[in-house]
Amino acid sequence: MKTNKELTGKVALVTGGTKGIGKAIADELTDKGATVIVTARTKSSASLVQQFIAADLTKSGDIENLAKEITTQHQRIDILINNVGGTSAPSGGFKALSEQDWENDLQLNLLSAIKLDKAFVPLMTKQKSGVVIHISSLNGKLPLYASNFSYGVTKAALNNYSKALANEVANEGVRVITVSPGMVRTTAMESFLNSYGASIGKDIDETSQLVMQSMGGVPMNRLAQPEEIANLVGFLVSPKASYITGTNYIIDGGTIPTLL
Repeated sequence: MKTNKELTGKVALVTGGTKGIGKAIADELTDKGATVIVTARTKSSASLVQQFIAADLTKSGDIENLAKEITTQHQRIDILINNVGGTSAPSGGFKALSEQDWENDLQLNLLSAIKLDKAFVPLMTKQKSGVVIHISSLNGKLPLYASNFSYGVTKAALNNYSKALANEVANEGVRVITVSPGMVRTTAMESFLNSYGASIGKDIDETSQLVMQSMGGVPMNRLAQPEEIANLVGFLVSPKASYITGTNYIIDGGTIPTLL
């Protein structure tokens, strides 16, 4: 089978790219011909990607070192996938959250993306080309206070930031797009479901159904596969999507019940 190598010659960075959605995106871009650099706190051998740079993206110094290494080796960046994110905050809503929980989620889900953009978007504007993808979440548009209050709030902030940045750099040849998955079958999601289920006395299947119901139901009645998110991202960074910027793509199996 012939593979489309439409990203040949492009240099891409995927954060949190060793597992889950990030790994699927990194493999998709590699398959399309891009030179892909993956960053995460720890390395995994399960990816097609050849270059890995360890970094904790909640630390400004690690981001500076990452940017320096990539620009030194490649002298350019064409695709930036801000995928890293998550939460360690407890379930239980507003009353259960400490100030530190809020700080942690802001650092991981919003400020890390802003700092990475500040490191790489100026290089893209100098090139007059580039694509930034912010991996957000359905929770940025559909708040769930009982299970991940602070996570949803920080993702909503990311959505607003992404749109504003898109408008600012559009006439400089840089496209900025948000992708907001619903529930995706990753190890992180399974860990969350197990943890949340334990707190309410439910097993993972019961918890999965409960969370889907709390969002109003998922018409497709299943979780997404990471590769399904990666397929969308692969299109959005390709030349086929050259007139798309400033948009938030919801990929949720039909969960959102309203017109957006």
